[in-house]
Amino acid sequence: MTSSPHRVQGLNNDEVVADWPAIDVQEITWLRDHFPQLGADSTVRWHSPRPLSAAAVVDGTGGPVFIKRHHHSVRSAGCLQEEHRFIAHLATAGMPVVQVLASNGRTALEHGQWTYELHAVGAGKDLYRELPSWSPLTDIAQAHEAGRVLATLHRAAAGYHAPQRSTHLLVARDDLIRADDPITVLKADLGNRPGLARYLARIPWEEQLRRDVLPWHYGLAARLQEEPRLWAHNDWHVSNLLWNDDGTIATVLDFGLASPTSALFDLATAIERNAVAWLQLERGTDAVRIDIALALLDGYRQELPLSPTRVHLLADLLPMVHFDFALSEVEYFEGVTGSTANADVAWQPFMLGHPAWFTTAPGQALLAALHAAA
Repeated sequence: MTSSPHRVQGLNNDEVVADWPAIDVQEITWLRDHFPQLGADSTVRWHSPRPLSAAAVVDGTGGPVFIKRHHHSVRSAGCLQEEHRFIAHLATAGMPVVQVLASNGRTALEHGQWTYELHAVGAGKDLYRELPSWSPLTDIAQAHEAGRVLATLHRAAAGYHAPQRSTHLLVARDDLIRADDPITVLKADLGNRPGLARYLARIPWEEQLRRDVLPWHYGLAARLQEEPRLWAHNDWHVSNLLWNDDGTIATVLDFGLASPTSALFDLATAIERNAVAWLQLERGTDAVRIDIALALLDGYRQELPLSPTRVHLLADLLPMVHFDFALSEVEYFEGVTGSTANADVAWQPFMLGHPAWFTTAPGQALLAALHAAA
């Protein structure tokens, strides 16, 4: 962590001092010795405002290069390569994914306390680059296209088989959602997750989950037994897509949350990310875009049909789809950055607040529309 003046997007749609220092000249000089794509003059053109890592776009010999840097406690080189192997499979299958650069066959390098990955800057326009991750999509045609391309990604991913991610930190998993008794499974794992254990020890977490979250889980585990594991993007927000002038998707970015979950989990995440203004829930019915949710679903079904049973399951997943990732954010803030205040945000308005919203009239309207679409 740092006292750097570099500022990023905060959890409340505000601007805050970054936890991680901006990528500097000394780091680029070190990377240049390993990645000839950087060249002699690697001027920084842009620093990312995203808060959970540091990233920058610099000049390279063949065009701009995207550098992303993680703290080693969040991503090791081996952990990053889990994402990169999935990206490589999708590229081979014809998906328009970002190109990961390699240094002597390695796509992630560790140096000191940091782990680095470099990508070629993807083709297309980054229409949503400056918006927070929880900003809803506003264009119905883009939503339809996003749903269609997500289905093509799932078709391409069907032939990819790899173990579960080696970390819980900032990865979207569905292990607890698939469990018959999520609390028992979580308690058994807390010995391996000290940051999360330390946070939960201070609050009545079992009571809160049983009261506010797990009623939505009733029956899901049994129904998900029929839903096959599938390596998925798990963060299908429009800020992770680049666009052509004709409204089609040019490049898919950021597989940092990818893991083996399921197609319905990924689609439910896409609806949650793109159809609800989570940072502006005070807008009431205006905080939800049911038309965007249905356009995502329609675009998806254009490529991959979904039975009525699976659409009903998709709707019932929505109030729980954040569950594992909310815990990973609590663990990250408490255990890595040492920000209990941010961990509180991950627990209260994220873990507990999301399912609570689905009990409101706007939340119920979204679920009813998806059930009707079955």
